[in-house]
Amino acid sequence: MESAAPRPSRRTHASQYEFRVLTLPRSTSRHDVRRLLTEEAEYGRWELARLCLYVGGHRKVWLRRRVIKVASTL
Repeated sequence: MESAAPRPSRRTHASQYEFRVLTLPRSTSRHDVRRLLTEEAEYGRWELARLCLYVGGHRKVWLRRRVIKVASTL
C-alpha cells in the first residue's frame, strides 16, 4: 500500500488574512448594516467572510482582508 503525499495545511492559507469581528445589536436595521459593510469594503478593503444572525436578533459579522507582506528593497 502506497502512502499519499502530505496535503498542505489549510491553516497556512488562513494565516494570509487578517480578521475583524463586529457584533451588531438587534436595533441596527438591515439598511444600516448594509451601509456599514459597504463602507468597510470600499474604504477599508474588508470583505465579508461570515455573518450569523442569532435568535435574539443581534448579528455577528466576520470581515477579512488579505495581509500584504512587502519585501524590503534595501
